[in-house]
Amino acid sequence: MNLDAFHVPFSEAMIRVALAVLFGLMIGWEREKKKKPAGLRTYSMVSMGSAVFTLVTMELFHSAVQVGQATRPDPIRIVEGIIGGIGFLGAGSIIRARGTVEGITSAAGIWVTGAIGLACGSGYYALAGMTTLSTILILAVLGLIERRFVSKSEG
Repeated sequence: MNLDAFHVPFSEAMIRVALAVLFGLMIGWEREKKKKPAGLRTYSMVSMGSAVFTLVTMELFHSAVQVGQATRPDPIRIVEGIIGGIGFLGAGSIIRARGTVEGITSAAGIWVTGAIGLACGSGYYALAGMTTLSTILILAVLGLIERRFVSKSEG
């Protein structure tokens, strides 16, 4: 097992967190422009938090393996916890009002932003960047198409 893959130098960790914040801000900016309740701060913090949890998990795993600890932290369980926590945040953004459900897109955006943070924390910059751009395109372009061509009363 290559333990160096789990140990991240401090400067690299800072780059990963900074990119997570930047990507979260990019998505948050799109939501902020549309005056959605979750915007710049929410999306950047979700992405940053996911990156930090990922980095801490990698360090804990690296340290435990290096000292030969009999029990080792399981990185997958930490990832599962991050995903569950972000799902809880997203669920809080969904509102049922006057017979309609609102906030599902915000919930999905929060969820995917958490995944972007995980990708940044793991060092998958291209994946995180592509996912960020895809998310912005989905929110902006498909939102425009929905408003122009799809009636909410159709169905």
